[in-house]
Amino acid sequence: MKQETAVEFRLVDDGQLPPIMITMNDNDGVKVVLNNQHKIWMSLHRKTIGGCAEALFEKINELLYGHLMEVRRDELFDIEQNGESNE
Repeated sequence: MKQETAVEFRLVDDGQLPPIMITMNDNDGVKVVLNNQHKIWMSLHRKTIGGCAEALFEKINELLYGHLMEVRRDELFDIEQNGESNE
């Protein structure tokens, strides 16, 4: 069974912040902050912003895959150096 993850949305009005931020909430969940100061810009680019989810996922996937490859390479190096074996 797949568990649904709730995304918290916040609306702020702060000229120092960017139009949209994806960050962590107090429970280590996902929080999306929309800045009312940039509503005209967000309105003009709403289709592009909404449509970037798949590309964003692919970039995050590339980043994390690269990280996992580095961790695995280091793990194999440590095993080789210490003469450890999983057999």
